[in-house]
Amino acid sequence: MTASTTTINFRATTDFRDLIDRAATAQGKTRTDFIMAASEAEAQRVLLDRAFFQLDEAQMQAFQAVLDQPIDQNAAVNRLLAKKAPWDQ
Repeated sequence: MTASTTTINFRATTDFRDLIDRAATAQGKTRTDFIMAASEAEAQRVLLDRAFFQLDEAQMQAFQAVLDQPIDQNAAVNRLLAKKAPWDQ
């Protein structure tokens, strides 16, 4: 594990802090380690949810039909490709 290089501060109620402390103790972690692990897991879940999705068979067929359309007939793709990439702005 690498050394921490920045600080994150936030205010919470005493009840919330006590809840976190009880959960951290139950897992044998410090408050900081518990909060960091929970925050990291949630952040990864949120970002993964934007990159990975599951479809049933009917949804997959509909999705594949859209992908199979020629790009010049897909207005949504044309709008997307007309935008400047965020890293190019």
